[in-house]
Amino acid sequence: MQSPSPLPPLFLAATPSSPEIDFRFEQHTLSIKGESYPENAAAFYGPLNAAVRNYVETCHDAQITVHVSLAYFNSSSTKMLFTLFDILNQAAIDGNRVRLNWYHDEDDDTILEFGQELQQDFTALDFHDHAVGG
Repeated sequence: MQSPSPLPPLFLAATPSSPEIDFRFEQHTLSIKGESYPENAAAFYGPLNAAVRNYVETCHDAQITVHVSLAYFNSSSTKMLFTLFDILNQAAIDGNRVRLNWYHDEDDDTILEFGQELQQDFTALDFHDHAVGG
């Protein structure tokens, strides 16, 4: 079965309060990096999560790679990130292979612990922790 027309890439440049978003759906690569404390996290992440939800609905037996490198995120971003990881975890349960590369400063215990929590909560994801030198 031929898949529907490919989804265009989704790129948002980083701002002082929101991360760079680089979702290359055709390559099955999603990347989030920077800092995340937008004034309205639901307004920022809602369309992104909807795009990812639409994307994973077209994926069957895909190898999806996700890179997350956030130096800081606030509590409202945390909630939206959990929604994103829940969508990806369900995609993995549905038969896709989803690798989550979690990057954090080697001295940042908060982001390390959040990654460990993700690993425990979203067990279908192939989680890889990467400590980056400070």
